[in-house]
Amino acid sequence: MTIRKFAKEDRQAYISMSEEFYNSGAVLHPVNGKNFEKTFSLLLSGNPLADGYIAEENGEAAGYALLAFSWSNEGGGLTVWLEEIYVRPKFQCRGIGRSMISRILHKYGAKAARFRLEAESSNVRAINLYKRIGFRRLPYMQMMLEPPFPCSD
Repeated sequence: MTIRKFAKEDRQAYISMSEEFYNSGAVLHPVNGKNFEKTFSLLLSGNPLADGYIAEENGEAAGYALLAFSWSNEGGGLTVWLEEIYVRPKFQCRGIGRSMISRILHKYGAKAARFRLEAESSNVRAINLYKRIGFRRLPYMQMMLEPPFPCSD
């Protein structure tokens, strides 16, 4: 198995896997496919807010991981968000997800104050993996606001 940063020739593999991921039970709802193109372009641009890895087994795309970076006053430093971790069903239970996370922890562990991720409560296998690695459940609710944003005077 190989885990490496995305390269321009990985575009179609990434988009296919993203479509699979967002049409699986691991997420609440599908997203606009244009987001996949935007994300892949961002990953290749060298933008400091994102990073991405592809896992391959015998030359076949087996999964991917997307990262986003933010600052946490509460944590006292860099937060590495494991935005998406996806392993194709036929490659699951082979240690690929654990290997991707291990690679990320090794690369960013000395720089990060914390690592964060989200998981759907029904994604029990993923949650169990995250717990075995050492992630713990947070006792609060997350919220978000998306466009159209309310206007203020």
